[in-house]
Amino acid sequence: MAVFTLRDDLFTFYKENIEYLTEHAVDPDKRRYAVKNEAARHYIDVDRYGDHPFDSLPKYWGRAVEKYTEDTLMAHGIVPWHIDRMLQRLTKAFADKDYTKILRNSADLGHYIADAHVPLHCTKNYNGQLTNQNGIHAFWESRLPELFSQDYDFFTGKAKYIDKPIDYIWNIVRASYAAKDSVLLFERMLNEKFPSDQKYSYEQRGANMMKVYAYDYSEQYHKMLDGMVERRMRKAIITVGSFWYTAWVNAGQPDLEGFKEKQLSPETEKELAEQEQEYLHGHIKGRSCD
Repeated sequence: MAVFTLRDDLFTFYKENIEYLTEHAVDPDKRRYAVKNEAARHYIDVDRYGDHPFDSLPKYWGRAVEKYTEDTLMAHGIVPWHIDRMLQRLTKAFADKDYTKILRNSADLGHYIADAHVPLHCTKNYNGQLTNQNGIHAFWESRLPELFSQDYDFFTGKAKYIDKPIDYIWNIVRASYAAKDSVLLFERMLNEKFPSDQKYSYEQRGANMMKVYAYDYSEQYHKMLDGMVERRMRKAIITVGSFWYTAWVNAGQPDLEGFKEKQLSPETEKELAEQEQEYLHGHIKGRSCD
């Protein structure tokens, strides 16, 4: 959907590559099975930084390292700083007219931006494990949109140039962090009054029978959240498109017309194939929300 926020020549380029972007938007999750420090790029435990964390956390990576050390930052997640880094990489890829890096960085950047819009990516209680709500992470970000997103409005208007990306990124994190209390509180309230034997059901997924949150339980939780999941998804869509557009503008708005017949480099194809094997046969390195 982020592709459809773009304009003119940029829209043409991204639309021609929409299948790649869709398929490879999940590559950062797959890299968690192969790359040691990948997991930390997907979240930030804001509540590890005191009662007033946004007064304590430096916006810029260098200052944050000086204040907390890189080991501490990596231990608690680095998603806002990594989004900024990915924006810079995409800008350089546009400036260099590097077809492969434009696509890979666009897909990766979109993934990290989407993660930052998830409230439970911004707290140490990321899966409700501290409040006896294990499983709430996938409940919010997977089960609810799986059941109800067909009624969401994903047309968000056109992408816009972002003057101060780092401020924009931190505003996303602030909004996600502000929503995490409701995500946890409402599920806890619902759990207290809902018949325990009706909370879960089983559904066939391929060859497997999976335990899932029951439809009625999910529907009531979705209503209590009052459109939160849709709002965060809509915000993620327009943000992804706007960051792609901003990178292109900052690179001097290069002409992408000559990329119609381009192919990924053999090195990239090989790397992606190896990554797929690590994903299929390996184990997550770092935090898992399963």
